[in-house]
Amino acid sequence: MKLLRFGPPGEERPGLLDRDGVMRDLSSVVGDIAGAALSPSGLARIAGIDTSHLPLVPADARLGPPVAGVGKFIGIGLNYSDHARESGMAEPKEPIVFMKAVSCIGGPDDDVIVPRGSTRLDWEVELGVVIGSRAQYVAPEAALGHVAGYVLVNDVSERAFQLDRGGLWDKGKGCDSFGPIGPWLVTRDELPDPQALDLWLDVNGRRMQSGSTRDMIFGVAELVSYVSQFMTLLPGDVIATGTPAGVGMGRQPPQYLRPGDEIRLGIGGLGEQRQIVVTAGAARQP
Repeated sequence: MKLLRFGPPGEERPGLLDRDGVMRDLSSVVGDIAGAALSPSGLARIAGIDTSHLPLVPADARLGPPVAGVGKFIGIGLNYSDHARESGMAEPKEPIVFMKAVSCIGGPDDDVIVPRGSTRLDWEVELGVVIGSRAQYVAPEAALGHVAGYVLVNDVSERAFQLDRGGLWDKGKGCDSFGPIGPWLVTRDELPDPQALDLWLDVNGRRMQSGSTRDMIFGVAELVSYVSQFMTLLPGDVIATGTPAGVGMGRQPPQYLRPGDEIRLGIGGLGEQRQIVVTAGAARQP
């Protein structure tokens, strides 16, 4: 299934993309794409519905993040060897874990806002993993059983905040609008092998990133298992699994985002996103 949420920010309603590519309103079936709805039984209940009788979603409706109630938005750093090299950093021996503020989460086509004081605004196309059932001290071979599905993520980053301001990476990862997610949450049964997905990202029509999840240093099952050793993962938690080479910081010379730039990105089977970079106060009102 391809689950989605639509409507103004903070007022999104649940929906799905049916087999004919038509968006349907799920409000009469579930309260939201969150919590118990993401469990195996919750997803099975939605999958058993005759969607032909559900109301249509307006074609011009804004798409919000396809999962609600995200308690933790977890990032994984330097999870592709080529990205570690372009960043001038050693390939990690264990996953690098950081947190993105849940307040940064937005819809797939919402504007990216340049934060005050920003000088090095960057892009990162990533596979996101949505947890469907409680995971604590999970073994790698059991980890995918706790996954509800997958989403496309743009891990927008401010490199000066992240690397030059001391402390952890979180300061450069959690500014408002730094977490576009969607357009859909694609359930695990539709993507049985998360290590066989192609990723790409363009800026102003120029291809910047092109990679595959097969090149991850730590695969999805290993990441879910690893993170569950340090924190209990709950339904709706999202793990962004890292980005391949081609970010602005790694280019020669470095290239960063400016107001007016257009970002397009996608992952095979997970849809595409489009964002416009704007200054604070100039974001479009969905």
